[in-house]
Amino acid sequence: MAEAPEKLRIDKYLWAIRIFKTRSLATEACKAGRVKLKGQNVKPSYVVKVGETFSIQKGIERKVILVTGLLERRADAPTAQQHYEDHTPEEETYAYKSAFHAPVLKRDRGTGRPTKKDRREIDDLQDDWKENNPSE
Repeated sequence: MAEAPEKLRIDKYLWAIRIFKTRSLATEACKAGRVKLKGQNVKPSYVVKVGETFSIQKGIERKVILVTGLLERRADAPTAQQHYEDHTPEEETYAYKSAFHAPVLKRDRGTGRPTKKDRREIDDLQDDWKENNPSE
């Protein structure tokens, strides 16, 4: 295996460890201020150092990662995970996952738009669910 690089840009690092699907998405996230080091925005050209902790906002998901090694080329997931530690608080991890467990109401195909009565029933169901699950 090739030696670890001495200098590596943050956008390339985030792409290589599979936080972002493409390098251009990682670059855009840096430019938009969604990648932070000690609360400060990081430019895409920032040089990553081992031991630094970054907070990354990716959609509704938040991650906090500690750099444990530099990886220049994109690798498979198990290899990529050896180059960082995930320090995301458990509350945030569960909050992200709970967004996918919200009830999904489906209508039968071909029934058309909901009537006013149907709409009220749907709203009542959603309100009841929100009252019973305030943390989600």
